[in-house]
Parts: sequence; C-alpha cells; structure tokens
Amino acid sequence: MTNNISQRRLAILGAGESGTGAAILAKDKGFDVFVSDFGHISPKYKEMLDKEGIQWEEGQHSVERILAADEVVKSPGIADTTPIMQKVLSKNIPVISEIEFAGRYTDAKMICITGSNGKTTTTLLTYHILQRAGLDVGLAGNVGNSLALQVAREPHEVYVIELSSFQLDNMYDFKANIAVILNITPDHLDRYDYKMENYVKAKFRILQNMTPKDSFIYWKEDPIVSAQLKKITTEAELYPFTANDEESCTAYIDAENDMIINTPGTSLSMPRADLALNGIHNLYNSMAAGLSACLLNIRKDDIRAALSDFTGVEHRLEPAGTVDGVEWINDSKATNVNSCWYALDSMTKPTILILGGKDKGNDYNEILPLVKDKVKAIVAMGLHNEKIVEFFKDAVPVIRDTNSLADAVAACHELAAAGDVVLLSPCCASFDLFSSYEDRGRQFKTAVKNLYSHQH
Repeated sequence: MTNNISQRRLAILGAGESGTGAAILAKDKGFDVFVSDFGHISPKYKEMLDKEGIQWEEGQHSVERILAADEVVKSPGIADTTPIMQKVLSKNIPVISEIEFAGRYTDAKMICITGSNGKTTTTLLTYHILQRAGLDVGLAGNVGNSLALQVAREPHEVYVIELSSFQLDNMYDFKANIAVILNITPDHLDRYDYKMENYVKAKFRILQNMTPKDSFIYWKEDPIVSAQLKKITTEAELYPFTANDEESCTAYIDAENDMIINTPGTSLSMPRADLALNGIHNLYNSMAAGLSACLLNIRKDDIRAALSDFTGVEHRLEPAGTVDGVEWINDSKATNVNSCWYALDSMTKPTILILGGKDKGNDYNEILPLVKDKVKAIVAMGLHNEKIVEFFKDAVPVIRDTNSLADAVAACHELAAAGDVVLLSPCCASFDLFSSYEDRGRQFKTAVKNLYSHQH
C-alpha cells in the first residue's frame, strides 16, 4: 500500500461511463480518488463506485477537495467555461481526459477514429471485422465500456476507440497506432468560440505523437482535412481513400465498381455491391474500416466477410416501421447539419423531414438544395423552432411548428401519403426535450409502433 503522505490525489469530474471507469483504474493504481458530479449519478455507477469503496458526491462540487487534487480527469461533456473548471484552470491543476489517463497503463495497439459524421458506424464496423477475425479486441471511447475500466479489469491487445473533439481536447501523451479522420464539418462550434479553426485543431490532435511506424487514414476529398494537412506535419504514413477511380489513393472504386484497398501488406478487392452498408457515406466508412483491418494484416476473407454481414447502427438511418404505406426512419444520431445531408442524400421517395432540438450554431444552407429537391414538408420539433421555421419557410410547401414528439409524429402522420418517407434527422442536439439522441430515437420508434398498433 502506498504511504498516504505521498499518495497522489486524483479528482474526477463527472461520474458517467468515463468518470467511473477512470475512478476504478485510479483506485487500482493506488491513487487517492474523489469523484464529483454536479448533476445526478445514475444508480448503476453509484453501485460500481460503492462496491470499490470510492468516495463520490452528486448535485454539487466540493471545491476545496477538488482543488487539492494533483490532477483532474474531466468528463468530455464538461466545458472549460463552467465555474468549477475555471477554478481548476486558475490553479494550474493539470486536466486530462479518461482516455489519456487509461493510455498511461496499457501498451495495447490503438485504432482511433474521429470525424464529424460516421465515426460510430466506422468504429463498430472496424471492431466487428477485428472481432470476427479472432483478435483480442476492446471497443471504447463513445461506445462500449470506458477504456479505463477495460484497462483496469478486462485488458485487450487492441482497442478500437471512437473519439470526439471534446475527448481529444484533453489528450496530450496518448498515441494512436492507426488514426482515422473521416471528415470535418462545422459541429460543436459553441464549445470552440464559434471558430472553425479551433474545432479543426481539436480533431487533428488525433495525430499527436505518431511515428513513421503509425498510419493516418483520411478521406482525400474533404476540403478541411486537405487544407489542414498542408499546414501541419505528421510522421505517420498517409492512407487516403476516395470514391473515385484513383489508383494514387490507398482505397478507391475502380471502373468495375469494385472497392480496391492497397496497403504494404495486403491488396484486397471486393465488389461494392457486396458491402453490407449502402450510400456514399457508408462507402467511406467501409473503406476506412477496411484500411485499418488491412494495416493489421487481417486475412482478406475475414475482412470481406465482415464488411458484407455488418448490421448497422441504432439511430443511424434505422428503419422504424411502415404504417399505411409510409416508411418511418430513425436517424436521431444526426445531431449536426452534415449528418442530415447524408440522410437526405440517400432518400429516394418524397420525404417529410423532422428537424429541431438544441441548435449548436447550425448553418442550414448545406441541406437547402436537397430539401428543395426531396422534402415535401418539414415538421419542426423543439422548444425553439423559430430559426428553422424562418430559414425553411420558402423552401418547402408545408412547415409545421411542434413542441413535443407526440405532436411531431401526429403532424407527420397527417401529412404523409402512401409512398412517402418520414425521416427523423434533426440536425440538432437532443437536450431540449430528451435526455440524449438515443432517448429521442427510442421514443420515436415507440411512437411509430403505437401508430401501427392503432391502425391494426
């Protein structure tokens, strides 16, 4: 047991998945740990902390105790502008993310995936390929159990980690072996002083500490990624992908509509038609996951099989049911404008679009041409719909203003005719009416089920 006088003190802000995991790892490593959450801690995490004998508080921050810490691990959801963070920063106490903390205690291979859109699908698809190929692999970051908890109690040889810009903000010495940036479009600008360059720099922190033995996978056509690559230097090997027939890229589509992937150890081809996931955005996700798998020298047959039998992600273009010939689609995970663009781009029928929620400084111009082309009605669902109603009032024949899920679904049901699609792809965060985008998506699916049972 470490002598208490020299025992390092760690304060953990936020007791969700990442905070609780960090607390357990810290306890295992002999830290004096204190967990503080200004909101409510879910019963599941209280039970985990109690079982480990870790001290915690909720509904408040004991400032003196937090400021006595040698280091602070902060939940990605807590902004630096909050009063407690202002106090921590003014005392110059080092602040790190749970991923940074966990990275100190493992030498596992790290495949790290970021991007404004598609990162959950790409992370789960990469994990699916590796797991199917028999690797000892863990899933972490914004999906799966926290990296810290796995490092503490269920270590793996490889981790596939989905990283948000918020997590990357507080990562310093952590290193990815394979880093993926799918795309960068405006998102979360409210956390970055409404400056796009700050958000871009946060995403590019994924390349920190990479060596010539490491690999950087990215979408070649992304204008923001391309521009940033001209401004920075990285020692990592570059692996660009494209949907065009460009052999200069390490993944591309050839004239026969086959997906080709070329890495130093593997050359793989596969008919695009065999990919489980449809749509251009999913082609990019499949290429990024396929490149990662090839760089890990996984057998080609295993890669092809996994890319062809992956079942997709909940709340991402997920069919929610068909009622009276109207298809309902749950894309609640579309919390920004670019996500909604991908959803609309894949629509082939007249669409009724549900938009709204907590606006993060959205510019709706990006989806305007698709809305004019494909959308017959917009139903705004949120506490503050003024911006949406004002922006789209001349773009669609019908626009409805609703303040609850029940009213929004009822309006869509009334407006839709057989052969239409109702698409929940809100462009906004969910926190005005729901606890999370998952909560929003599940409530939407339940409401559609109820419509169906009332009809039958």
